[in-house]
Amino acid sequence: MIEIKQEQPDDWWEVEALYDLCFAPGREALSSYRLRDDVPPVAELSLVARDEHGILAGAIRFWPVHVGAEDALLLGPVAVHPTHQGEGLGGYLIFEGLEASKTYGWKRVMLVGDAPYYQRFGFTRLDGVDMPPPTNPERILGFDQAAGGWSDVTGQVTRWTR
Repeated sequence: MIEIKQEQPDDWWEVEALYDLCFAPGREALSSYRLRDDVPPVAELSLVARDEHGILAGAIRFWPVHVGAEDALLLGPVAVHPTHQGEGLGGYLIFEGLEASKTYGWKRVMLVGDAPYYQRFGFTRLDGVDMPPPTNPERILGFDQAAGGWSDVTGQVTRWTR
């Protein structure tokens, strides 16, 4: 039995340890982390999954960013503990996070990731959206949370300033 809840401040160190376990050393050197510096994740959308023993099984965070003159959410990271991989938990966290983002009125979500994996959630390649280097443009993906959410949205992805 897995329970999904909003991440709480006391979860922070466990979530960071999970990300360290699941991702390569130096993950914080990636360009997406420059967009997160000194910007808190969107609390209502950052979720943790715990097993029946209360052990952290997975986590997902969303961060506010600007794309040109528009607001968007940057999904990531999402991670699942190795002992729970292959159970669909990552997909469930993504689905729950996207549903919650719609509830809170976000029109668009983006990420940097593998298109074959994220296409099943409705993510498609974003043309004209530029992440800070070094980012492979083929990995910049977007999800329309509202009809036409990404229509005519182009430009540089920059840190949240509100």
